Amino acid sequence: MAKRHEELIDSLSGKGLLAAIGRYLLILGIVSAVAVYIGFLLFGTNSLEVLFQLNVTQKNLERSIKYLKAENARLQKEYFELKELEPTE
Repeated sequence: MAKRHEELIDSLSGKGLLAAIGRYLLILGIVSAVAVYIGFLLFGTNSLEVLFQLNVTQKNLERSIKYLKAENARLQKEYFELKELEPTE
């Protein structure tokens, strides 16, 4: 009977060890998945780096638009001045 009791305790401790290893692997898997997800957020195609690059591009385009609007206004003014100097038919 004592031998059977010892075998039962050994089998239960083995199951406990397997359960602990299983929990450890599950936690490790979850942490790894979260780390990969955060890595994609920071360095992937939809990342903060891309967002910052797009903000810089947007500012450059806004400056270009402002410059081109001013240039267009100047050229329109010059065009209308030249058009008034031409004789009418």
